Amino acid sequence: MQTGRKVFLLVIAGVVTCGMYLFMDDDLGRPDRPIRLDLGPPVYVPVCGDPHRARFTICSGPIRANCVVDGDTFWFEGTKIRISDIDAPEISEPRCPSERQAGETAKRRLLELLNEGSFSLNAVWRDEDRFGRKLRVVSRDYRSLGEMLVKEGLARNWDGPRLSWCN
Repeated sequence: MQTGRKVFLLVIAGVVTCGMYLFMDDDLGRPDRPIRLDLGPPVYVPVCGDPHRARFTICSGPIRANCVVDGDTFWFEGTKIRISDIDAPEISEPRCPSERQAGETAKRRLLELLNEGSFSLNAVWRDEDRFGRKLRVVSRDYRSLGEMLVKEGLARNWDGPRLSWCN
């Protein structure tokens, strides 16, 4: 009976700690950086649960609150976010018609994925890219949405310079 009580108290303590962590203001000490190991690619640890949720649309017009730009870029709460672990085909300046078509497909799929439920935004080794976009791994239930796009053939793992999407 004592062991069961200890387990129960540990579970309650974990739930309370996670709840406090989710509602604690960033200025009060919540870490905004992932755990970084010096070996291999960046390692990120999602926050307890997936704290973000919004209804996304396709970006159009001057107001950019919660909308998808392309297969690897979207706006969330007025902040432009570049999914850091993938590269998707270009829409704005495609090198060929097939790249534009693939980019449109990736954009629509990212819209679906973001609208399917809550998600986490996890910083990696660099906060922003040269265009001022926040670099984040987007995940749900500890699974990268970018990796889902890669597995569906709509994006590539980001590993440096962009490669052509044209044959």
